[in-house]
Amino acid sequence: MIGVRTILRRGFDRVERPLDTLFGPDWNPLANLGSLGWFLFWIVAVTGIYLFIFFDTGVVEAYQSVEWLSNDHWFHAGLARSLHRYASDLMVVVMLIHLVREWSFDRYRGRRWFSWITGVPVMWFVYMSGITGYWLVWDKLAQYVALTTTELLDALPFFAEPIARNFLTPDSLSGRFFTLMVFLHIAIPLLLLLMMWIHVQRITSARTNPPRGLGAITLTALIAVAFAMPASSQGPANLATFPSEIGLDWFILGLYPVIDLAPPGVVWTGTLLVSLLMIGLPWLPPRKEAEAAQVFLDFCNGCTRCEADCPYNAITMVPRTDGAAFLLQAEVDADRCVACGICMGSCPSSTPFRRSGPLITGIDLPGRPLEELRAEVIAAGSELTGPGRTMTIACAHGAASVPEKGRVILPCVAMAPPSLFDFILSRDLADGVCIAGCAERDCFNRLGGKWTEERIARTRDPFLRARVPSERLLTVWAGPTENARLEAETRSFAERLAAMGPIANQRPLDPDDVKAADQIVASAGKKR
Repeated sequence: MIGVRTILRRGFDRVERPLDTLFGPDWNPLANLGSLGWFLFWIVAVTGIYLFIFFDTGVVEAYQSVEWLSNDHWFHAGLARSLHRYASDLMVVVMLIHLVREWSFDRYRGRRWFSWITGVPVMWFVYMSGITGYWLVWDKLAQYVALTTTELLDALPFFAEPIARNFLTPDSLSGRFFTLMVFLHIAIPLLLLLMMWIHVQRITSARTNPPRGLGAITLTALIAVAFAMPASSQGPANLATFPSEIGLDWFILGLYPVIDLAPPGVVWTGTLLVSLLMIGLPWLPPRKEAEAAQVFLDFCNGCTRCEADCPYNAITMVPRTDGAAFLLQAEVDADRCVACGICMGSCPSSTPFRRSGPLITGIDLPGRPLEELRAEVIAAGSELTGPGRTMTIACAHGAASVPEKGRVILPCVAMAPPSLFDFILSRDLADGVCIAGCAERDCFNRLGGKWTEERIARTRDPFLRARVPSERLLTVWAGPTENARLEAETRSFAERLAAMGPIANQRPLDPDDVKAADQIVASAGKKR
């Protein structure tokens, strides 16, 4: 049975594919939701600072100053107000889509819990920032928000006197209230910024800026909407009456009709339960984690490649502890390691050609060691026959995630060191290698696709050897719904390989090596 998460993930993949065509994989908006959130925050921050120059904190003056900047200075301050409003709305939309997308891609459980947990307060701070901003306008909508919010707050046992009493009559409200609201509207976004910074602390090279082109498109679209539909007030607040008709900002204030109708206790209980549910989701149910990567000092020279390539800041270089001639050694934080295997693919010791002694590398996955990977490749090669033999090294999160003849599925294609492709071709295991990763727009393990491309292009260590013919390698980046494209490209590749003929100077494996590989694969299968 297909679960909700699978349906959503395939749905996102189908929506994102045409966006790849329209914007390109690097500029795809749905693959840049996190960085777009940061970009929108800065738009809101800059326009808010600019609006503060024109804002007056008096009871009457607050509304008048907003009207003055919106009408008399519409071409700059009015534009800033509209940008402030629409960028805030879009930030809410981006945040909610980002939340659902990460959940559907299952990138929130296990050792990736930290970013999810720290994202929960980010969500609430975004809403609080928007709500306090609406109070400052002090129009009829602000009056409605103030009355509804203070009545909700008064249900908490923290306040000596009811806050709502400040809004009973026009005389009960003073300018000091707006000074307080300005303080809150500055303090809450600063706390939001702090939480956003904490949110990305376990991520290597976190993308906090969208591609320049996508940022320019987003800003241009916001400016166009700001000119086409300028933000406007809804008449001055009047505490002598209760606003009967108002227009809500459904993005930020969408829950206010519910708050207005439901008892405060129900609202607070619901908020608490939703928050606890969000925080507990990474363990509902808990994910069975593969063992973290393990360092073998006899084969580690402290080169720092694994540290540089790890997408999750799970590897640090520390002073040597075994007395070897090298200065540093790799150290793995098991609480952060997701067992993607990218570190194994980056290690210069990860060469399948080595035959003296057991095949151990400087950093390895206990649940999927290099020796087992080499055996799987040999076994997959023995399944291939006829002209145009194609072995597929596949990502478990892309279109090639289903086991097939001649296919080796990995947690990430960057787990395969470039020397493995050389091994496959030089040992006559296949006529060509198809590297089938997940969608180009958004690697499941963040940087696996990029590192693989750069290794093959010989621009990142470990390099693919110059002797490996590039025409014998095919890279296909395909999401879970792009099976047809993967099959078509693989079929065309096999036809080209058949036309090329066999590779010269191959050294086929000894029958004993093939037999030993079969035994390793069989033993690994029993363990799993």
